[in-house]
Amino acid sequence: MDIRMKWYYRIGFILLLLIAIYVFLKIRFVWMPVLQIAFLILLPFIIAGFITYLLHPVVEGLHERGLHRGLAIFLIYFIFFGGLGFLCYKGIPAFISQLKELSESAPFLAEQYRQWVHTLQSHTAAWPDGLQGRMNDGIAAFEKKLDALLSIAVGILLRFFNSVLILALIPFIAFYMLKDFNMIKKAVWYMTPKKWRHQGIHFLRDVDASLGSYIRGQLLVCVIIGGISSLLFWMFHLKYPLLLGAIIGITNVIPYFGPIIGAVPAMIIAATMSPKLIITTLIIIFGLQFLEGNILSPFIVGKSLHMHPLLIMLALTAGGEVGGIVGLILAVPVLAVLKVGVIHARDHFIHGKSKQPSS
Repeated sequence: MDIRMKWYYRIGFILLLLIAIYVFLKIRFVWMPVLQIAFLILLPFIIAGFITYLLHPVVEGLHERGLHRGLAIFLIYFIFFGGLGFLCYKGIPAFISQLKELSESAPFLAEQYRQWVHTLQSHTAAWPDGLQGRMNDGIAAFEKKLDALLSIAVGILLRFFNSVLILALIPFIAFYMLKDFNMIKKAVWYMTPKKWRHQGIHFLRDVDASLGSYIRGQLLVCVIIGGISSLLFWMFHLKYPLLLGAIIGITNVIPYFGPIIGAVPAMIIAATMSPKLIITTLIIIFGLQFLEGNILSPFIVGKSLHMHPLLIMLALTAGGEVGGIVGLILAVPVLAVLKVGVIHARDHFIHGKSKQPSS
C-alpha cells in the first residue's frame, strides 16, 4: 500500500510539474523581456568568464615555472588582448569593406544563381514530375536557408557594433577575473550548499578534463585554418578572402559537417569567377582538411572527448534542428557536459543504493 501511495505521489508531482511548466511558457510575455535584459547585462561577464577559463591554465603554467603570478597575468593578458586588438584594428575595416562589396555585387550573384537554377531545371525537365518537384522544392528551401543565414550574419554584425561600448568592458572584467581567480573560487565554494560542494568539485573537474582541452585546442585549430584559408584565397585572387576565411574558420568548429558548410560560400564565389578557380578552391579546401585532420587536430586537440562518432553525429543532428548553425557549434560541448552529468548521476545513484542496506 505504501509503495502504491508513493507512486501516486510521484505521478501527481510530475503532473503538477508539467502543468507549472505549461503555465510558465504561456506567460513568457511577462518574463521574457526581463530575461533578455538580464542576459544583456550578464553577457560581458559570461564572455569574460569564458576568456578567463581559456587563459587561466596558461597563467597557472607560467606561475608554476617560477614567473610571478601578477607578471604572468599581465603577459598573457597583453598577448591575448593585444593580439586580438591588433587583429580587430587591421581586420574589421577589411572585413566591412569585403562585406560591403559583397552586398553591392549581390544582384549580380543573384542573377547568376538564377541562371544556374534555370539551367538545372532545364536539364531535369525530362525527369518524372515527382522527382522534379522534389528538386524544385529543394532549391526553394536552399534559397530560404541562404537568405536566413545572410540575415543572421548581418544582424549579428549590427548587434556587435551597437554593443561595442558594453563589449569594451570585457578586457577589464577578464583581467580582474584572472587576478582574483582563487578568490572567486572561494566565494563560489562558500555560496554552494555543503552537501553539494564535493560532488560539484568532482563534476567540474571531470567536465574540465573532458571539455577544456577540446575547446582550447579547437579554437586554436579554427584560428589557424581560418588564417591560412584567408591567406591562400588572397594569394589566388579569390574575392572576399577575409570573409570566406572567417566562415571556414568558424564552421570548422562543427565536426564532420563543418568543412562542407564552410566550403559552400567559397565554391559559389569561385564559380562566379572562373572554372579554374573552382578547382583551385577545391584543392585549397581539401588540403586544409587534410592538414587539420592529420596534423593540427591530433597534435593540438587530441582525443580528449572519448565519444563515438555516431553519438557526435546524433548530437549534431539534434543541435542543428534546435538551434541551426549555433546549435551545430554548441552540440558537441553540450554533449560532453551531458555525458559527464549522466556518469555522475549513475555513480551517485549506485552509491546511494549501496548505502541503503547498511543504514
